[in-house]
Amino acid sequence: MNLSLINKELREKLDALLSQTDLEVSHQQRDQLVGYVLLLDKWNKAYNLTSVRNPMDMLVKHIMDSAVVSPHLSGSRFIDVGTGPGLPGIPLAILNPDCQFTLLDSLGKRIRFIKQVLHELAIKNVNPVQSRVEEFQPEEGFDAVISRAFASIIDMVEWCHHLPKVNGGVFLALKGQLPEDEIALLPNAFNVLDIKVLQVPELEGDRHLIVLDKKD
Repeated sequence: MNLSLINKELREKLDALLSQTDLEVSHQQRDQLVGYVLLLDKWNKAYNLTSVRNPMDMLVKHIMDSAVVSPHLSGSRFIDVGTGPGLPGIPLAILNPDCQFTLLDSLGKRIRFIKQVLHELAIKNVNPVQSRVEEFQPEEGFDAVISRAFASIIDMVEWCHHLPKVNGGVFLALKGQLPEDEIALLPNAFNVLDIKVLQVPELEGDRHLIVLDKKD
């Protein structure tokens, strides 16, 4: 199957998925999202960046699963910790071109892939950084620390405690089922501000966005 045909099918599928949300996404942004899926599929064959092998499935499990977080972003500076191949950071950066995103991962192959994506899709608002989270010391804190990589929200707040800005910075943890046991065991220094149920078109299973902050 030729690339232009796959591209057309992916674009039609993306349009159908987006029509089930309230997200406002321009033609250019839709092209960038499809371009990202094509690059992820291409690089995945050699670099094993994601367990999702089918580009159509990537639209649901990666693009839409990331995009539905966009309405819940507040501020202009964000960091995606344990970004892997750029998730949710790349889709969020495409949808929010006026915001700045730092994408952090310790594996070089993932950061190399992200740099290639930024170059090929002309994405200007992403800073990819190869570093372990505990060793990364930003010049200033972020409006939100985003991640879908951590096994538990306890790990997230403990490893990333130094990353949110002092006044108003939050953690945004993307989870499947609501981890009530983890919430109950959160260190006393952290608050749960909100728990949002996310609706991801055509994705089976629960998705939650847990908003936390650090007590003053």
